[in-house]
Amino acid sequence: MKANYDRLVVLDTETTGMNREGGPHYQGHNIIEIGAVEIINRKLTGRHFHAYIQPTRAIDPEAIAVHGITDAFLADKPQYAQIHQAFVDFIKGAELIAHNAPFDVGFMDYEFKNLGVSLETTELCTITDTLAMAKKIFPGKRNNLDVLCDRYGIDNSRRTLHGALLDAEILADVYLLMTGGQTNLSFNAGTETDNASPMAPRTVKRQKSLKVIPASADEMSAHEARLDFIEQNGSCLWRQ
Repeated sequence: MKANYDRLVVLDTETTGMNREGGPHYQGHNIIEIGAVEIINRKLTGRHFHAYIQPTRAIDPEAIAVHGITDAFLADKPQYAQIHQAFVDFIKGAELIAHNAPFDVGFMDYEFKNLGVSLETTELCTITDTLAMAKKIFPGKRNNLDVLCDRYGIDNSRRTLHGALLDAEILADVYLLMTGGQTNLSFNAGTETDNASPMAPRTVKRQKSLKVIPASADEMSAHEARLDFIEQNGSCLWRQ
């Protein structure tokens, strides 16, 4: 399927954990939260996809420490099969943006396979990995999402725990700054959709004003004397 490069979907997932027995990271685990936001023509539209998902296994304690999502919280949430079509409809044809994309895509493909669907994410979307991008821009440095927020001056103070929708929103800001040097954080006016989001844009951290220290009388006198010396030996640019 040809991707619509004017339409981006920035995505993040949370999971029950990772396989520690040497197989693929997703093997034996499930996605328990999906968050995705839409960008069209480099503007957040306000459309989003968000779902909590009841897994087929218990969540690892290490994973709960990261995202705070518990088995009890997910007990009444839909299973993946119930949200699959809505999710696929939201991402198909877009350029999919994710941080450490092989992680999310591996889990997505595993959920597709478990559902008996003969489908891979690359058949739906073009994939862009912002972690790989960051490593090229900042080689040899840490490039997790919190570090990138700090580098680009993005306020991530609400990110006390990982959450798929919040992380997707923040990553959208990071991606736009990484690829264009500026970002429009306001949503398109008049956009109406069943997936319209009440999300508030993140604010860019304001840098402290630089303290201005005026030159002293002695320093000004020395400066003028230096300009006199320059002028005696030719044209003085600073007095033109």
